[in-house]
Amino acid sequence: MKKILIALAIIITQFTIEAQVQTPQQSPKATINQMVGLTNVEIVYSRPSARGRAVFGNLVPFGKLWRTGANENTTVSFSDDVVIDGKTLKKGKYALYTVPSSQNWDVIFYSTTDNWGTPQEFNEANVALRTTVKEESMPKAAETFTIGLSGLDTNYGYLEMYWENSYAALKFEVPTQKIATASIEKALAGPNAGDYFTSAQYLFQSNGDIVKSRTYMDKALELSTEKPFFYLRLKSLIQAKQGDKKGAIETAKLSLVAAEKAGNQDYVKMNKDSISDWSK
Repeated sequence: MKKILIALAIIITQFTIEAQVQTPQQSPKATINQMVGLTNVEIVYSRPSARGRAVFGNLVPFGKLWRTGANENTTVSFSDDVVIDGKTLKKGKYALYTVPSSQNWDVIFYSTTDNWGTPQEFNEANVALRTTVKEESMPKAAETFTIGLSGLDTNYGYLEMYWENSYAALKFEVPTQKIATASIEKALAGPNAGDYFTSAQYLFQSNGDIVKSRTYMDKALELSTEKPFFYLRLKSLIQAKQGDKKGAIETAKLSLVAAEKAGNQDYVKMNKDSISDWSK
């Protein structure tokens, strides 16, 4: 029996080794991450090579939808809304499709990204943005399909695609000024209610300066138009830790009312339990 088990183990081991054999991909995957201004752009695609074949008008037919690469969808992700050809493309992840011709490339950002190659049924409703860019000739043939990001400025960049002797570039504008201005205004305006709440919470939970925690919590509530139940809950806990059980009960009652209004039963129970405990 022991010999049989040993032989079985050897067979399983050999099968596992064979199952782990690795071979190179014919169209290796590539990932590009690039900050353009304050916007992160990510491109994930597979890179086919010509290998002696005529590409455009043959391997990639003119006038037909192309996956813009190989294998699964080529995807482009923007962390912010961008503007392409005067049209806004919402932030998010898109499949990148193209329709090459000898003079122009149609470029399509498609909202579903889980297709292998092109969709079985192309749905125009999934087209987030479509535009056309000029096809230009390359002075030297590119063996492997390449997508890149270049011509970078704080306010725009170019998504480049080239293969064989064809080159196409798509300009996209990023909202750097808008983001930077908002950041500056926020910094100059000082901390907001959430900043004070987070600071108060940290000091309370880490057994830090409880007086400073109370100061931050009061400031958070002062800056809040509506007093959130979880803000009031934290203040009551801080008050109780300071020994002010009367004040803690009053604040917990306010938190209880707000939690009931919001339909948060967890905070309703926590406040009721605390009020009962602090009333003893």
